[in-house]
Amino acid sequence: MSLDRSPSPHRNGGWSSPGLTSPFEETNGHSRSQNPSPGKRNGYGQLNGGAQPGVTWGSAKAKSARVNGYPSYQSQNQGFFGRHYRRLSESLPHFAHGGQEDRYAEKEKLGRGRSGGWSGSSNGKMKWRELPRRVGLLISRRRKGVALVLLLLLALMVWFQKPLQYLYRRTSFLGGGSKFVIILAANQGGGVMEWKGPREWAIERDSVKNRKKYVADWGYELDIVDMSTKKRYAHEWRESWEKVDVIRKAMTKYPDAEWFWWLDLNTFIMEPSYSLQSHIFSNLNAHTYRDINLYNPLHIQHPPNGTSGDANAPQYANYLDPETLSPVGDGKPTSINLIVPQDCGGFNLGSFFVRRSAWTDRLLDIWWDPVFYEQKHMEWEHKEQDALEYIYTNQPWIRPHTAFIPQRMVNAFPNGACGDDRKVPEGGGCKTLAAGGMEGKEWECGIQGIHYQESERDFVVNMAGCEWGRDCWGEMFNFRQLSGRLNRGRWERVKDWWGESEEAKSKAKEEARKRDEAKGKV
Repeated sequence: MSLDRSPSPHRNGGWSSPGLTSPFEETNGHSRSQNPSPGKRNGYGQLNGGAQPGVTWGSAKAKSARVNGYPSYQSQNQGFFGRHYRRLSESLPHFAHGGQEDRYAEKEKLGRGRSGGWSGSSNGKMKWRELPRRVGLLISRRRKGVALVLLLLLALMVWFQKPLQYLYRRTSFLGGGSKFVIILAANQGGGVMEWKGPREWAIERDSVKNRKKYVADWGYELDIVDMSTKKRYAHEWRESWEKVDVIRKAMTKYPDAEWFWWLDLNTFIMEPSYSLQSHIFSNLNAHTYRDINLYNPLHIQHPPNGTSGDANAPQYANYLDPETLSPVGDGKPTSINLIVPQDCGGFNLGSFFVRRSAWTDRLLDIWWDPVFYEQKHMEWEHKEQDALEYIYTNQPWIRPHTAFIPQRMVNAFPNGACGDDRKVPEGGGCKTLAAGGMEGKEWECGIQGIHYQESERDFVVNMAGCEWGRDCWGEMFNFRQLSGRLNRGRWERVKDWWGESEEAKSKAKEEARKRDEAKGKV
């Protein structure tokens, strides 16, 4: 048997070779005793008759290193930081490089089971099929970190839901909300006569709040116009004709918008969950009609060629192109530039749409012509509405670009306004028309419909003419309450159901008590 050192002839160890004897002992590089007392042990060595003190292995190793200049060796796992640094480095992708790895004699054994690089091949080309496995390994090793990141992202999405939703719906290439502008005549300056009472202020407050909430949900623009008294022309104020001028200014103010929706102050959006895109503009041909003969309360003749038998009717057939003579124009939705609802008396401009186009510029120029107002202001009772009806009747180039929309889709009236209308079918509403053999005619159910239908969940209600013998604030308040009830959330419905059930229980108990009292008296 071979020994790594010669046995010591002394008791309790010590070196037998005199050359390994050191005059002092070092512990962590510090001298403990320069002159040890004779006859006493020092460390693991033993004094040899007091001539040579004992020596430790650590002191001999340090002395040899100083003499020979050997580099000191440090363990890979020495210290807290070294151990954790090594653990982190092992979890990262391995790259072949020189350095610390080269100090090992058998590097190929250490690299066994590892790839030569991130690509997973010796030639350095990426193997994409290895990527899912490596991502899975990384996620499995960092499960807590990945879960924390996912939880943080979920919290951010929940917290910033409204802003993110608004930005998405507002973009022109995703939601398309920036293409629509809602124009509201709010009379914030005090009204045309510079006076408003408490009810008028309340109507304005609810109307403005209703529009702001709607545009915030869908990313539309809202242009609140002050309709206070002003003189556009020196001779007099043209009340209600200012719509044309306001629309033209809005087109200049919002150059990127495409459609402009005018809404009177006495209107209320009943269904804020309806977007203009899905409700109307996603399929204009299905939601509008071009042929005025489908619903013609003004009895406007179309085509304007004198075929009605009236000898005095103008003969236009020889002068108009086929598109103008056609009751539906070219039939393309891209040619629609004006969308107007009709009530029992004709065109209604309490809620209508215009599109940015050269045709619209030409129409607004003619519509805003002061000659119309100068000559017809005493004859036209409905002012700008009568002017548009006159232009439509006598200017054939207007018709191919004008479309009509069922009134209840954008401008329903309260019950009692504008006489009677065609009621919706009972037991399912307009959707039942398909089962009765009128497939594809469901949308025509509302063409002659005037009054708001709760069962059909009509989009907008207009308290038109409420200032003439009706209570404007009362109607606005009732429709606001109805809209809140119809559009309440799940939690609100649960609370209402619980309250209704408790109320029903109390009523039942009260009725039972009254019956018992009646029996006792008998």
